[in-house]
Amino acid sequence: MILYNQEYLKILVLFLFSLGLACFILFLSYVISNYKPDTAKLSSYECGFDPYGNARKVFDVRFYLVAILFLVFDLEAAFLFPWCTSLSFLSSNALFGMLDFILELLVGFFYAWLVGALEWE
Repeated sequence: MILYNQEYLKILVLFLFSLGLACFILFLSYVISNYKPDTAKLSSYECGFDPYGNARKVFDVRFYLVAILFLVFDLEAAFLFPWCTSLSFLSSNALFGMLDFILELLVGFFYAWLVGALEWE
């Protein structure tokens, strides 16, 4: 039991040291830095142009939906490439697991297609 507590004591010391170091660095950044705001620093920046229009205008949700669908199917490729390279070393369970994964993604794709998530009209 003593050895068990000694191992956790090392973790506690490391945690307290890292917490103290983070607080010290945060305090030091407030002490050393100079805060002198001016109009150029406080203005919004849009690629070198002066901002135009209202920043609170309504944005179409379909852009977000397409971005999320792209991420989902891009992650499919990220899982598929390593699986393909190590296919000769894997068992049949890995084959059926990946087929199940691809089938679930295809069902999701067809569902998004049927509900009109990919339509821009």
